[in-house]
Amino acid sequence: MSIHEQIAFIKEIPPFDNLTKSQLDFFAENLDIIYLKKDVILQQEGVEPKNLYFIIKGIVQEKQAEEVISIYSNSEIFDPISLIENRSKYSFVTAQETICYILPRAAFIKILHENPALESFFFQSISQKLNANMDNEKNKDLANMMVAKVKDANVHRAVIVPFETTIFEAVQIIKDERVPTLLLKDNKDEIHIVTDSDFREKVILNRMDFDDIVGKISNSGLKYVNENDFLFNAQLLMTKHRLKRLVVKNNKDEIVGIIDQISLSSFFATHTFSVSNEIDNAKNIEELKKASQSFNKIIKSLHAKGVKVDFISRLINQLNRKVMNKLFLMLAPKELIGKSALLVMGSEGRGEQILKTDQDNALLIDDSCECTQEQIEEFAKLYTETLVDFGFPRCEGNIMVSNPYWCRRLKDFKDLIYEWVMKPSGDNFMNLAIFYDAVCASGNRVLLDELKEYLFKIGSTSKTFYMHFAKIIMDFNVPLGFFDGFVFDSKDKEHKDEIDIKKGGIFIIVQSIRTLSLEHKLMRVNTLKRIQELEKKGEFDKEFASEITEAFNFLLTLKLKSNLEKLDSGKKIDNYINPENLTTMEKDLLKDSFKIVNKLKKKLEHHYKLNYV
Repeated sequence: MSIHEQIAFIKEIPPFDNLTKSQLDFFAENLDIIYLKKDVILQQEGVEPKNLYFIIKGIVQEKQAEEVISIYSNSEIFDPISLIENRSKYSFVTAQETICYILPRAAFIKILHENPALESFFFQSISQKLNANMDNEKNKDLANMMVAKVKDANVHRAVIVPFETTIFEAVQIIKDERVPTLLLKDNKDEIHIVTDSDFREKVILNRMDFDDIVGKISNSGLKYVNENDFLFNAQLLMTKHRLKRLVVKNNKDEIVGIIDQISLSSFFATHTFSVSNEIDNAKNIEELKKASQSFNKIIKSLHAKGVKVDFISRLINQLNRKVMNKLFLMLAPKELIGKSALLVMGSEGRGEQILKTDQDNALLIDDSCECTQEQIEEFAKLYTETLVDFGFPRCEGNIMVSNPYWCRRLKDFKDLIYEWVMKPSGDNFMNLAIFYDAVCASGNRVLLDELKEYLFKIGSTSKTFYMHFAKIIMDFNVPLGFFDGFVFDSKDKEHKDEIDIKKGGIFIIVQSIRTLSLEHKLMRVNTLKRIQELEKKGEFDKEFASEITEAFNFLLTLKLKSNLEKLDSGKKIDNYINPENLTTMEKDLLKDSFKIVNKLKKKLEHHYKLNYV
């Protein structure tokens, strides 16, 4: 580049637009240009930095050990703060082939002290960075949930005593060993647990004999977690099963400790546990509604602190199911309890719906249930209306329990599935896709398992059936042009210059993975879990499975980010994003994601011969 081009390039990068002409000339005279291959370390952690880098083209990652702290791309600089402090806090590594201008530290420091606006900007940035770091320290526990393992938390030492130990001896052991809980082993080598609250509520309040065996007040049915599992998964397990403790094992299947909610809370600084407890303890509809209204705050908090969309969706999905289960138990006639299954379907069933969009649910009733049709219809209508009041909008396609089509007995649902499979049509394929994503939110899960086994049993083994099932993806175009430009729908005046990220990417991935999963008769419903299963089945190699996973997560992240902004400004939540509102890096990553979607689409085209359907 010429000196004029160099000056023009620098002036486009704040705060260098504040430089005088002579200062810009000085910068240009001292600039050099370098070409770097992928995985080159430009600046090492702990080492005195030598240059300020201006990225012309490429991507550079800021890393602490192996963790990526930040990413820099075209027309961005790094790392002025390191130059000012004369010490690099993190390492900077190229993530792809990169071209940069480099400015020696001495030249940068000279102009920094000559230009008050420049000096103010960077020293203010240091202050802001320190403040941000303090905030980050306060929320460090939550951020660490992404990488922290169970063994990183405060895992209480496991003390195991015989089931026949007396109550007095057990209390003495707790005191001597300084542990909050005891594990008991019976003569069948099964493990039980007794806690301090058991002594208070069962022994003291019931005036039990201290010489009685402690096993009488213990609890069984323990849940286990591996010490190398993520803390977030431990929390999900606690939330799902309404537990306060998990028993921790090592890779040798040996019990090594106990982790409780307090330990997790030290890593997870949101109100998730309190909200979960509010749901469990809700005594009426209003209390349950109040608990459910906290979800958006949790979502915003997690997203703002960098928690991955996959973890957010899984957590919110668990909380949503707890609400739906509790509401079902509050409203359902006693004849339905244990004799039916409340199903959630679509994105909610797959665990991929984060913000409340619409209801996709059904009621599956055991043939032996004695509930009258009038009772069922009255309950179904009340359940739908109550969810609407909670903030779950009605489904535009009327896929709700209040619609008799989605509220049936087991034998009638089997007839319906038979019709979907044997009489292929657009509506039947859509209904089949919705049902295949169903999970049981409340009631008897065995009923749903029986229905899915029936689906697999009567499902066609010929490729023709799956060809037609997959064909719908051909109706959706990936909004990426031949020269990597975004393609907009010129007919859609309301969303001019916007992209429907669901139609152009998310749906194509979901339906492609769903079709392959149905062909392989997989019980999994979550798209990411299905991708893992399909990789094991040999449908994808490890690299492509990883690419699809990352593309899917990125698309969901952009959708969530856009909808949170719309939520804050009072706009309607939808699937549209404006690429102009994205950073340069986000635009590039979106293009890369669409390329992966296209690659998956082409695989389906080839696999099912979709061009011949």
